[in-house]
Amino acid sequence: MSLEEKLEKIRSPKLQNQKETAIVLSAVEDTLKEQQHDQIPTAYFAALLALLNQAVTSPNGVGNTDLASSVVYLLDIVIEHVSAGLLRSKFSQILASIAPALTSENATASLLRSSIGCLDHLLVAQDSAAWSLPQTQISPRRAIAGLLTLASDQRPKVRKRAQDAITHILRNPPPTPSLDHPVADMCAETALRTLSNAMAVSSAAKRRIKDPMQEYNQPGIIHALQLVKAIASASGGWPGKKIEPLCEVLMGLSKSNNEYLTMAAFDVFEIIFQGMAEQFASPKLPKLMEAVIELKPSQNDSQLLPPWIAVISRGYDVSAQINSEGTFHKLPEVFARVSEYLSSASHEVRVSASECLISFLVNCVPDSVIADPSILDEKTLEKVARSAENLLNVRFQAAWMEVFNVEAAFFDALRWRANPLARGIVTAIGELRSSDSFNGKKETDVVLGKAVQSMGPAAVLEILPLNLVRSQKGQPGRAWLLPLLRDNVINTHLAHFKTEFVPLSESMYQRVIDHGESKKTMEVKIFETIVRQTWALFPGYSNLPLDLVQAFDQDFAELLSNLLYSQPELRPDICRGLQTLVESNQEILRVDADADELLLRSRITKSNAQKNLDHLAVFAGNLLAVLFNVYSQTLPQFRGYILQCINAYLSITQEKELLETFARVTEMLETAMNETNLKSPLAEQKSKEPSPNQMPPTTHTLMDLLITLSIYLPLPTFPQLFRLTSRILPLSTDPQLQKKAYKLLPRLATSANGALALRNRNQDLQTLLLSSAETATAPTRRDRLLALATTVDHLPNSDLHFIPSILSEAVIATKEVNEKARLAAFELLVLMGRKMEVGGTIDQSKIPHMDAGAPTAKASLEEFFTMVSAGLVGETPHMVSASITALTRILYEFHGQLPKMVIEDLVSTLTLFLTSNNREIVRSCLGFTKVIIVSLPVEIVQPRLEALVPGLLGWSKEHKSRFRAKVKHIIERMIRRFGHHEVERWCPEDGKKLVQNIRKTKERKKRKKTEAAEEDAEKKIPRKGRFESEYEEAIYGSEDDEDSDIASDDDDQALRMKGGNQTDAAPGKGTYITELPDDEPLDLLSAHALSHISTFKPVHFKPRSQTKAKVDVDGKLVFGNGDARAAADVNGDKMALDSLEEPGDGTLEGGINAYVEAIRGRDAVQRGRGGRLKFSNKRNRGGDEMEVDGEEAGASRKEKSGRGTLGIAKRGGINGSSRIEKAERGGRGGVGNGVVKAKFDPKTQRKGLGVQKVRVGKARSGIR
Repeated sequence: MSLEEKLEKIRSPKLQNQKETAIVLSAVEDTLKEQQHDQIPTAYFAALLALLNQAVTSPNGVGNTDLASSVVYLLDIVIEHVSAGLLRSKFSQILASIAPALTSENATASLLRSSIGCLDHLLVAQDSAAWSLPQTQISPRRAIAGLLTLASDQRPKVRKRAQDAITHILRNPPPTPSLDHPVADMCAETALRTLSNAMAVSSAAKRRIKDPMQEYNQPGIIHALQLVKAIASASGGWPGKKIEPLCEVLMGLSKSNNEYLTMAAFDVFEIIFQGMAEQFASPKLPKLMEAVIELKPSQNDSQLLPPWIAVISRGYDVSAQINSEGTFHKLPEVFARVSEYLSSASHEVRVSASECLISFLVNCVPDSVIADPSILDEKTLEKVARSAENLLNVRFQAAWMEVFNVEAAFFDALRWRANPLARGIVTAIGELRSSDSFNGKKETDVVLGKAVQSMGPAAVLEILPLNLVRSQKGQPGRAWLLPLLRDNVINTHLAHFKTEFVPLSESMYQRVIDHGESKKTMEVKIFETIVRQTWALFPGYSNLPLDLVQAFDQDFAELLSNLLYSQPELRPDICRGLQTLVESNQEILRVDADADELLLRSRITKSNAQKNLDHLAVFAGNLLAVLFNVYSQTLPQFRGYILQCINAYLSITQEKELLETFARVTEMLETAMNETNLKSPLAEQKSKEPSPNQMPPTTHTLMDLLITLSIYLPLPTFPQLFRLTSRILPLSTDPQLQKKAYKLLPRLATSANGALALRNRNQDLQTLLLSSAETATAPTRRDRLLALATTVDHLPNSDLHFIPSILSEAVIATKEVNEKARLAAFELLVLMGRKMEVGGTIDQSKIPHMDAGAPTAKASLEEFFTMVSAGLVGETPHMVSASITALTRILYEFHGQLPKMVIEDLVSTLTLFLTSNNREIVRSCLGFTKVIIVSLPVEIVQPRLEALVPGLLGWSKEHKSRFRAKVKHIIERMIRRFGHHEVERWCPEDGKKLVQNIRKTKERKKRKKTEAAEEDAEKKIPRKGRFESEYEEAIYGSEDDEDSDIASDDDDQALRMKGGNQTDAAPGKGTYITELPDDEPLDLLSAHALSHISTFKPVHFKPRSQTKAKVDVDGKLVFGNGDARAAADVNGDKMALDSLEEPGDGTLEGGINAYVEAIRGRDAVQRGRGGRLKFSNKRNRGGDEMEVDGEEAGASRKEKSGRGTLGIAKRGGINGSSRIEKAERGGRGGVGNGVVKAKFDPKTQRKGLGVQKVRVGKARSGIR
């Protein structure tokens, strides 16, 4: 951005705090105009310096802070455009003007930031002579010292600006022969001193606090580390003389318990290494690595070893980037040194050591060593291999899981050079894998898989033979290697498969044959499995084989052909292998890489790959004949892999053989079609009956092969191909064959010859497709649309009359039931529009049903929309609906290319259809309305709201076809785009309720979202109460719980049911089991066990302390709400009333009883005659009485006569159930309901000791 653009922004301020700066700039420009100076950067700079001297003339530093801030802000902008010569010549005067702003005690953060910016540009402009002046003079070094002080300021923005300025200065040194900036040592020394002082202060504070978690937790350390990072990130990196002290301080800081400080220390190392990766800074790297290695921690220091190992790993990574050969030759020594830490007792140290070793193998082994090693390189690899093999000793047994990762990386790094260096590793791991007591089989399988990829299966099987055919005593069988080989064999010798696994397969298959037709035993099934696993290796051996030309001979091809015929279960693997032989070599030819890279990756060059393909092409003709026969003998659901294999070999078949194959297939197809035409209708009907195990007709099979073959055919064969297609398309008696014929055209478009043929014979295709429209069956609809799209895509501009000829078919297809057919129709419409957009001529006389003298029209988008709009006057609602749907799709696609007038006319026309009485038309019109609201500009849609809104709301009460939901969604989109008031403005009275409902719903959602955000921001106080959740309290609680205050024996604190949240009772601290009565154990297998398990500590209820009884004015006892506990207190009873356990008493059982009472009690909903629901709305007549059902009166009388136990009514008797209810629960009152009133007798509410508690219809205590 130029200076003028920056000043222009200041002249028109948008914020209040920028107006002062604008005023100062205006004054400066007025002064320059009065003095007739040009408004150039130098003039601005001089004027602003003079103004700054006036602002800082105060004895205390800055007199007018606001003015000084504005002036320095403008100076920071202007100084960047001032010449470096002026800044060097006037350095002392400029620094003297800026210094008061930097040293003033009352300087604001904004003033300091702008002053630092000025100082930054001033110091970058200085030369080496100025930097050589001592710090005691007014020199750049003195200014740097001030910047270093501000780099540790407590204000983050000031600190950040100062650190950025230091980095910028160090990255722009004056021209000197030294790698470092002249003040780099000074900056590094100051930063180290600041960091050391901060660490000392923190250590002293730690000793005073005596809290190990407070170690290195001072902000000063973080600020000092940021300064160190700023200096290290300069282009020259950290000064070489200060590397050793920095490493010592950073390694000491790595011992911190504060993870942030540890990561910050390693960030400094990462920045230093990153800077040293540049070639000119590389001489510092050896010194840094020596310093880090000398700081080697103790063998048992589990806290400092992991970070130290990580630094070593990163250092050698950078070293390998600078000097790959030298670093590789040091690899054995450093590999052995780090390997020692794998014997550590600390898991973190072992993991760090293994990751470091993996990093060495990945980064420090150059590709040149693998491709063409020297004698010294081979000796180095041998040393590394011995070290890797030693890791499998018993000494490192505790770290074997980590060692396996290192061994896998070793095989990846050495690739085929691992053979024979890693034979000992394979032997040791194979012995471990064969041990039944070893638990790391999964990890060893990974290592052995890497060995198979690198060394090859021949070398691995030589060390670990399968021992399946002729197993020797003491030699275990290793059938577990077969799946391992299947997943990892690649880029190896195909001859090994022929010599090792083909005989194995023949031997095992012979044993299966010798068994005969008798019932298969387990042993025979194992033999069959081994045969299948053996041939499952063939695709891996076929992936870029190194000896394809020598190994794939006539005998092997005949063997594969015989197996394809005789053993169907092996066909998938054999076909996949044959296909891989071709495609893997074709991939080499397609890849964009040089010969050295390909040789390093796969040991096969492009010339070798071409030789392999030429060799396979010799066998392609015979293999295709076999594959064609096998394809015709396979059920359709299992043919896919065979067709893919055929396609691969067709791509390499010579043209002569292709022509012969095409001739045979077409001849057979014509013969089969002739035979099909001679069949009787009854036989033809039977052949069409679907059956999963029935072979398809020969014509279908041959047509599949012809479609696969078509893209590889030369141009002379296409006339015969089109002739066959023209014969098949009119055959409506065989929809599947017709469908395959339509698939041929899109298939041809994928090849160059096919696309050329489609263009050359486009007129014939047009005639054929138009004539076959009437005979097209429903299953072929999608494929016919794709064929039409292919024809339109290759249509010349002179034959655009084909588009209106098929337009009606495409429009009608947009209403197809099949989704794929609808999508194909939409794509066809869009393709037509793009073709019309290009331009051309439309000869309307060639359109079917048009007059021969019809004029020629010019192709354009407007003309295309006019054609589609003609369907709006269709005779059937289906046609009108389809036309609206088609117009909707193409308008969405081309609305940016259409004139505004055309869009407005289209919208006005289609809006009228909202008033139609036909639901099908209106459904399409709703889709059109949604599209125009979403995609069209506001200036087009907003004037149409007057007609759109009433038309939409007219269907808002229609529930069929989800009209109401669709209309509501469209109105919501309208409100979102045009505003609520604009939409409501055009609403009729009967439709305003819907719009208001939408507005209120939106406001409610927004309000709830805001409230939810506020609640999340607040501290959530855990809830503790008598119920485990709010849901249980809502279901089982009552209003009486508000005043309940029950003491807990365990917690000894009050619990309140409403608003009594306890801040110290956080849930999730433990799991508790609610105690059961009579100390019964909890049956955890019971279905009710979960109800007795809680995350809150269970509360043991006890009665309140005895209180004074309440009496009225006459001295009679008063019982509040019929509380049984109050009655007990009046009678002087201090015994807990646990035997009551009435609904809502706070216990879990009482809560369940409340639920039972709600569904079975006297207030429960009941059914009368005819199943009608009846509710009781009668209330009880007082709190001092209780009601006893009339039918239980007998039991009550028995109780009064003394037949009960200690005055307690029997419950759950044989002849009925007697039930005592609290008065406040309400119920059926009055004598007419058969209810007998009884005075409240507290004695009848207590059970005697030793009496069993029995309830009918309520939850029982314990688990029975």
